[in-house]
Amino acid sequence: MRPSSRHLILDAAIRVTERDGITGLTLDAAAREAGVTKAGLMYHFPSREELLIAIQKHLITQWEERLADTLGKPQAQATTRETTVAYTIEGAAHTASKADLTFMLESVAQPALSQLWDELMHRWAPLPEHVEDPADLDLLLARMASDGMWLYEATTGAALPAPLKAALLRRITELSDPAAG
Repeated sequence: MRPSSRHLILDAAIRVTERDGITGLTLDAAAREAGVTKAGLMYHFPSREELLIAIQKHLITQWEERLADTLGKPQAQATTRETTVAYTIEGAAHTASKADLTFMLESVAQPALSQLWDELMHRWAPLPEHVEDPADLDLLLARMASDGMWLYEATTGAALPAPLKAALLRRITELSDPAAG
């Protein structure tokens, strides 16, 4: 089955962002990278803003697919703790790409984009409801440690040494899910 032009364009736009940054992502650059005409690109994405929103949705879909694999069952059948543990483990294990980081940062200043990430976080790793519960606080600390590992690798451009990353992942897993340790 041939991939749709829409997905080819989104993947091409992500490559442009990886290579040239968010300012280098123009409709012309994305069209060139995808091997389509600008009119062909604009058929799917009439404006740069629509392209940016579609890229955010595309990246979030990829995240959710990995999260679902880590969870090992349908999200609707999972508890909040289980989805947060899946988010924490996947986040710590996954190395962020330049595009992931770029689009995450880009979303901070644009409400339409940040809403998409906020919805992902609410579905998979909401803030604890009971601040008195040490287990809920440990889970939030594990999530923050996971986010920190992801951000560290994304901003330094260097992966943590494999033994260190594995040890940190074990510790984060123990913190987020004491039964797993």
